[in-house]
Amino acid sequence: MINKQSNVYTIVYITVMVIVVGAALAFTSMSLKDKQLENADADKMKQILQSVHVATDRSTVVSDYGKYIVNTFVVNSLGQQIEDADAFSIDVAAEVKKPEADRALPVYECRLDNNETKYILPLSGMGLWGPIWGYVALDADGTTIYGAFFDHQGETPGLGAEITKPAFTDQFDGKHLFKDGAFQPVTVVKKGQLPTNGEDYVDGISGGTITSKGVASMLDDCLRPYRAFLESLSK
Repeated sequence: MINKQSNVYTIVYITVMVIVVGAALAFTSMSLKDKQLENADADKMKQILQSVHVATDRSTVVSDYGKYIVNTFVVNSLGQQIEDADAFSIDVAAEVKKPEADRALPVYECRLDNNETKYILPLSGMGLWGPIWGYVALDADGTTIYGAFFDHQGETPGLGAEITKPAFTDQFDGKHLFKDGAFQPVTVVKKGQLPTNGEDYVDGISGGTITSKGVASMLDDCLRPYRAFLESLSK
């Protein structure tokens, strides 16, 4: 019989407890994995719908997504569709690290209650403290922004985190991606200033300069590869 006061007993006891607790945590994690993925998918669907001003909640988001998103597909930088690619499952954050010519570019086709068609494009970038992301919805001609949604992982409340608020996102409605035939993504500038290249712009967040610049860079980096696709829509 092992002496409970001995070092051997202590080591065996700790080892058994680590194995038991580890097994329990692993089982719990595996049991919840499907639910976690389901919640993540539902949250993504909600964000996509928010870019076209469709209000939804947890109980109806899946059915609303199925109602409004009538088609999804993936294109390359030449505007050509990539066969057998699943737009919803593409990791946009990973794609933006690749050269434009190598990226898989998801497109969500939306049809609203008034029968208007919108095309929703995902975005991914970096703010002050971590990742930022979003979705931009465009009119059927591919030139005018219909709506925008942005979110973040850890931007400062009251400052950079304000990119999620309507006061910021609503500024994008009606902005254009083409100026005099040239592709120029909307930029974000300090309030009271003007862009240097004449592109459409919105006012940045007061006190959130770095996050605002992050949004501007994200728009430029993520939308430029869609240029050929958007030109095909306008034609």
